Amino acid sequence: MPESLSFANDIRPMFTDMDVEHMKPFGIDLSDRADVEKNADAIYETVSYGSMPPRNSGEPRWTPEMCERFKTWREQGCPP
Repeated sequence: MPESLSFANDIRPMFTDMDVEHMKPFGIDLSDRADVEKNADAIYETVSYGSMPPRNSGEPRWTPEMCERFKTWREQGCPP
């Protein structure tokens, strides 16, 4: 059984300040658990396929471990 994850301790720290600011104009607040939960499928798809963050952003891509952590958090019901 995977460890119990939380947005505050495990998921929010994976989003950089640049990620948060970049997505606000698109109506997604990556610093808000409810917003991340609402967009979890799209977020997971973009980070797991390596299409976000963009290569020219200077931000590191998520590792497979980070993608798995996000997926597990979703499977656990997106706890706060």
